[in-house]
Amino acid sequence: MFSSRIGFLHIAKRLGASYLRSKSLKAKAKSAEGVEKRKLELQPPPSFIEQRQKLWDKLKKERDEWVAAQDPVQIKITLPDGAVKEGNAWRTTPYEVAVSISQGLADNTVVAKVNGELWDLDRPFEKDSSLALLKFDDPDGQYVFWHSSAHILGEAMERHYGGHLCYGPPIEEGFYYDMWTPEPVSSNELPDLETLAKNITKEKQLFERLEMTKEDLLKMFEYNEFKQRIINEKIDTPTTTVYRCGPLIDLCRGPHVRHTGKVKAIAVTKNSSTYWEGNAEAESLQRIYGISFPEPKQLKEWKHFQEEAAKRDHRRIGKEQELFFFHELSPGSCFFLPRGAHIYNTLIDFIKTEYWQRGFTEVVSPNIYNSKLWEISGHWQHYAENMFSFDCEKEKYALKPMNCPGHCLMFDHRVRSWRELPLRLADFGVLHRNEVSGALSGLTRVRRFQQDDAHIFCRRDQIKEEIMSCLEFLSNVYKIFNFTFNLKLSTRPDKFLGEKEVWDEAEKQLEETLNEFGHKWELNPGDGAFYGPKIDITIHDALKRSHQCATIQLDFQLPERFNLSYMNDKQEKERPVIVHRAILGSVERMIAILCESFGGKWPFWLSPRQSIVITVAPTFDDYAQEVMKQIRSAGFICEHDLDQGTTMNKKIRNAQLSQYNFIFVVGEKELANKTVNVRTRDNKIHGEHSIEHVISRFQDFKKSKALDAEEIF
Repeated sequence: MFSSRIGFLHIAKRLGASYLRSKSLKAKAKSAEGVEKRKLELQPPPSFIEQRQKLWDKLKKERDEWVAAQDPVQIKITLPDGAVKEGNAWRTTPYEVAVSISQGLADNTVVAKVNGELWDLDRPFEKDSSLALLKFDDPDGQYVFWHSSAHILGEAMERHYGGHLCYGPPIEEGFYYDMWTPEPVSSNELPDLETLAKNITKEKQLFERLEMTKEDLLKMFEYNEFKQRIINEKIDTPTTTVYRCGPLIDLCRGPHVRHTGKVKAIAVTKNSSTYWEGNAEAESLQRIYGISFPEPKQLKEWKHFQEEAAKRDHRRIGKEQELFFFHELSPGSCFFLPRGAHIYNTLIDFIKTEYWQRGFTEVVSPNIYNSKLWEISGHWQHYAENMFSFDCEKEKYALKPMNCPGHCLMFDHRVRSWRELPLRLADFGVLHRNEVSGALSGLTRVRRFQQDDAHIFCRRDQIKEEIMSCLEFLSNVYKIFNFTFNLKLSTRPDKFLGEKEVWDEAEKQLEETLNEFGHKWELNPGDGAFYGPKIDITIHDALKRSHQCATIQLDFQLPERFNLSYMNDKQEKERPVIVHRAILGSVERMIAILCESFGGKWPFWLSPRQSIVITVAPTFDDYAQEVMKQIRSAGFICEHDLDQGTTMNKKIRNAQLSQYNFIFVVGEKELANKTVNVRTRDNKIHGEHSIEHVISRFQDFKKSKALDAEEIF
């Protein structure tokens, strides 16, 4: 925890104002209304806790007796380096194997992976097995650690509120738990929850696993309507598992850490309202978020990171730099002011230039389509609730949420020859998606947006070449923004459209292309879309945060649905393949990412404040205007500050704080020589230069898209 409430003023956007309010009120014994605080724990505790525990005790005893009766045959446990350990089925655990190697290894291991399956460290092996020991720095280890932390939070919520727990998953950064309770959760109560959660970690409560029948599950959770729904609607196996830590027993697949003491640092970060399973027509729930780590110093570092991220919040920078705003009369639709529009249009022009060099043809397609189009594409059946639709002349229409169906109509409006392929159609058309109001968040989640959207119609034998071109395209763009990226190949899911042989061939081509591309990639089995395999691209910004913007997806479905075909070299009809491709993704979201990655210090070529002229005295105002006119005539942004009520030094400081890349100071010497004295927003002084030289350097920076123009001027 920070030592004072001041330390929370710069906490990150993900935590929100609720986190700040809860921490600033931590020491208060009364709420804002003067009502006595809720006690740390309900006394007596909710009756369902005791009833649940009684059934657990009975069934756990039976399970332990069954396990003890199993034949402890000798088994072999193979480690990743090929070493083999001896053990006994139903007796030896992964933790014991870890201890036999090193107590330090055992202490730092979060979870095991047995025969490729995540496995509790204290759960016995059942047969010959492979064993991997995962720490917190492993994605699976992190997932399990935060999942266990969610149970700690859930226990605190039950003990504090007595509410009915719903879902409590790990998320990208931390975890949350949803709970039904008659009264809303106040952010003022979060410090008490955190105190209770910390107490739970100190108790080192064991995580215990138990398999139960559906009938027993319904009995155990008869008090909780939401768990009843999950059991009845989601569980289709004879048995499933529950986990216990302390008084909490929850429906859960697991696995978990050994005990709550493994969580050495935990913070309750914020709360919000949500709906059961995201359905606005269902019950309202209370959601509480948290974050945790194996070591206190990691939490301290995380908080420092959040402070830095908060300073870079795109909503804050957008307001300070007058880039954009939102209005309640058009929620989820951004108003880009002149400076923001400059960034927006510069990004689009950049991609358009790349399109021209890479053989893409830009098209313009309608914004509104009859619902019959969306029925053909399948979106009406699966995506209608996310579309803005309306009636017109007794027909149903909708604003397009994506461009691909319209591009299919373009491809199909006449007979196509194999010689025309690949046909690369690019579209910056305006898209609308009916996001629920509670999900809207600055530029990262909007209702109105544009994408650098393109669809490549090609033959199957062209897939490899087109995918390679897409990979080179995104690599070039991300290099300009100084982004690193990861690649994952997501292959055929259990439910898929088309023939297995076609999928196999397509996946083979993608794999070969990725190998030739030379960038490290991972296999993500079974996570492809039902209509085709895809390459998932995750970028990393200056704060090392991950974002998914680009997409490269093969699609066998839409060509089938729209009955698309081209004439091959034998004058026979063949079905094309579609490659869905975006690099920036949503332009709005990319602006948010760039804004935060650059911290509002836009590179020259993208900057809405490229230069400003400042005079040493009013006598030189006319020359300042002449300089500004020349630079603007060359196609660059240049302004002047002729405020006679402000000193020159103050003007320079104001320009630096406003993030003007270059500041030109002019006086008697500059007027005589027709020059400017150049300095930068970081106060690097480059000295006196001719206006022609300034324009020449600006042209170089624009062409090269240099990120360090201020340094290399």
